[in-house]
Amino acid sequence: MLKQLLGKFSKDLGIDLGTSNTLVFSQEKGLVINEPSVVAVNTRTGQILAVGRDARNMIDKTPPHILTTRPLVKAVISDFEVTEKLLKHFIDAVHHETFTLMPRPRVVIGVPLEITEVERKAVEDAVLSAGAREVFLVEKAMAAAIGARLPVMESVGSMIVDLGGGTTEIAAVSLGGVVTWKALHVAGEELNKNIVQYARDTFNLLIGDKVAEDIKMKIGSAITLNEPLVMPMRGRDLISGLPREIIANDTQIREAMHRSIKFIIDNIKQTLEMTPPELVADIYERGIVLTGGGALLNGLAEAIAKEIAIPVRIADDPMACVARGAGALLDKPELLRGLALPSATDGRQPFI
Repeated sequence: MLKQLLGKFSKDLGIDLGTSNTLVFSQEKGLVINEPSVVAVNTRTGQILAVGRDARNMIDKTPPHILTTRPLVKAVISDFEVTEKLLKHFIDAVHHETFTLMPRPRVVIGVPLEITEVERKAVEDAVLSAGAREVFLVEKAMAAAIGARLPVMESVGSMIVDLGGGTTEIAAVSLGGVVTWKALHVAGEELNKNIVQYARDTFNLLIGDKVAEDIKMKIGSAITLNEPLVMPMRGRDLISGLPREIIANDTQIREAMHRSIKFIIDNIKQTLEMTPPELVADIYERGIVLTGGGALLNGLAEAIAKEIAIPVRIADDPMACVARGAGALLDKPELLRGLALPSATDGRQPFI
């Protein structure tokens, strides 16, 4: 009874709990949080010092007793307690302008396609422990397709490629379900590692993941650009041990990421090969939709379209598609009933 009463004063939320970023969608205000999935913890006291962007700025800059951690690995919870505190921080942040002392929202949260029952239960328990009164798990590919405004409930084939931080999910969807899919552990973070390794092998320069990510976002590309781009790359010289700066160009960064990008494109081809021909015909006509932060890589849509000879487009605000799709389901109980995964807590479909 108390939960139901508190729920009347709470804002129901759609959450994309990602490896790199957590996005929260509120029914009233739309996308309200887009923060890195990073937590800084004082190991001496167990106190949470910072969450999100503030914690990300502390990475590799802390004394030994302060640990900056990403509690999700490949979109799966690796540290339950820190994930719970991360979610509680964001739920409380959404409600800080209301009079609700103990927010008890309903939460729809996106989970990977290859999630196991144990991992599902960990997500449910973390969200409930963080303050939710009900939690519904929806496959990220379906949530992304809804957020990209694809006709997921119609007898029409659509293909979604969700390029996140830890995983890339490729899915053909139709009639409210995923028909064929592939989940890859090659995504945004892997591209960062490619750049770090390239700098080490080519320039004898050791750079951090944050530097690599900034370079990827500013001059990274999947195709040859009309105008060359350059950017300073700063790190530690592996020979002298001293600070050093070189000027990297887009050709070098493209070369660094080439193998991973090709791997993603090859798996899109393989997914199409597994897809029933009637759906492939629809996909050929309607094209492929890219979502997730990785979709913003310069020229990626063009590179995929060139390789597979199918139109490719980037969804509007691709990073927010999963959170927006999860939030949209809060207003559609019948659709949510059909798409929500069975509860791992009691083995039954969640009651709505």
